[in-house]
Amino acid sequence: MVAPTGWSRAGKNEPEKQDREDGDTVADSRPAGTTDPSVPPQEDGGPVTSSVTDPAAPTTAAERANPGNRAADFGIDTTARTTGEAIRGYFTGLRSGDLGSLPALLGLLALFILFTVLDAGGTFPSLLNLANLLQQGAGPTIIAMGLVFVLLTGEIDLAAGTASGLAAALMALHLVSGGNMLGAMGTVVFVALVASMLFAAVLAVLVKVYAGAAVSVLAALLLVVGFPPNPWLEMLLAVCVGVVIGCLTGFLIAKIGMPSFVVTLALFITWQGVILQLIGDGGTLGLRDPVINAVANGNLTTAGSWILFVVGAGGYAAVLLNRQRSRLNKGLVAQPTGLVLIKVGTVVVLAAIATFLLTRDRSPGTIVISGIPYVVPIVLVLLVLGTYVLDRTRFGRHVYAVGGNREAARRAGIDVVRIRAAVFVISAAFAAIGAIVYSSKVGSVSPAAGGGNTLLFAVGAAVIGGTSLFGGRGRVSNAVIGGAVLATVQNGLGLLKQPAAVVFIITGLVLLLAASVDVLSRRKSAAAGR
Repeated sequence: MVAPTGWSRAGKNEPEKQDREDGDTVADSRPAGTTDPSVPPQEDGGPVTSSVTDPAAPTTAAERANPGNRAADFGIDTTARTTGEAIRGYFTGLRSGDLGSLPALLGLLALFILFTVLDAGGTFPSLLNLANLLQQGAGPTIIAMGLVFVLLTGEIDLAAGTASGLAAALMALHLVSGGNMLGAMGTVVFVALVASMLFAAVLAVLVKVYAGAAVSVLAALLLVVGFPPNPWLEMLLAVCVGVVIGCLTGFLIAKIGMPSFVVTLALFITWQGVILQLIGDGGTLGLRDPVINAVANGNLTTAGSWILFVVGAGGYAAVLLNRQRSRLNKGLVAQPTGLVLIKVGTVVVLAAIATFLLTRDRSPGTIVISGIPYVVPIVLVLLVLGTYVLDRTRFGRHVYAVGGNREAARRAGIDVVRIRAAVFVISAAFAAIGAIVYSSKVGSVSPAAGGGNTLLFAVGAAVIGGTSLFGGRGRVSNAVIGGAVLATVQNGLGLLKQPAAVVFIITGLVLLLAASVDVLSRRKSAAAGR
């Protein structure tokens, strides 16, 4: 006998509420007044509503007027904690393996102190070098922020580096060729590229990533219609190319079912070949455009820097305080208000100090160099967007669900194929933005763009910051913290005039240490039942 739709054969044949993509659940369609689970649901499609009473629903006028009293019955969800209890709970979590970004933050502090002591000339802690450190590390950090989405689902994107290089190559080629992409590429390559973009749009529709399909079509239109050299449109083209690459990658992995390691490794090599075809062996495409060069080398004005501080710090304070007020009003568990105020105050004070220091003249010569680098607001905007998507949207919750247990997510009604494909689109788009930044920093694009250590540093930044390689655990902020660690290592060792061999060895050991911490913390969490 075939079980009716919406019923489970497992256990006691209880009605199964299936989560839909729109967040709704399947209503219990048994006849009104029926509470016997042996009675199957009606299958006439009619909008029959079950009269089964929800034990958690308010039943009296007093409970409906003050739902907080009703919610108080669930102590685990509503019990308030004192500041001391919250601090003890935090240390209990640390002992249970819930380390988060703490190891990376402590490591960053230790590295800063170490390089400050070892650099006898005092160059490392200077304002000029610290601003330069922010600009150098921004590109790989942005790529790492996109990789967090992929790592959260338990996948890996080895092609993110060369994907960024391809996006940068097309951006530079359009600038150098004066907008004549057909003449610069040749007919065969041009047609193949446009066809690939349209094909990627079709694949995106098949996996229901409609935004990716629209952007892929836009990429094809930008090439076919053509436009004169324009830095803003060229940067848009680079991002569109990244989305195209993400659509192709996501379809092969999510829809076809190929292992992400194999697919992205193959595409890593493929995109390197395409870059070489576009630029030529030994060639270099210069980026002599003031707007593109300013992305990683320019600075905000002093007034603009303080406006950024007010918007950023004020927005952070407003979000945390509003969330605290909302949770308290709804009777939900919340951090002690004192801790929230301490957290907000600490961030505001540190941001004010950083803004004050960066708005001072840090030039060793006569030319004034001051203001917060442009890469800082770029990274902050991407950080806020990425954090909002993962923390406050249904898509973000589904990403964590797929990474935690893919089969359970599928049974809950989540479109696993769509989620897995979408994270690769996001990763490739972030990679293209990162390409714009690091290409702006060096002022050119070569056949080696995105190759070498670009990917390794990006993956390392995400993992060092606290994102798990096993999926289901991590935040976009982890990539920013890990990127700061790696940038500090490279910058500090460079100032100490250490050879490249030492830089590679130490960077590799730092990544190995971070991966070891991830494995050990997961083991402790599992043993503690967290």
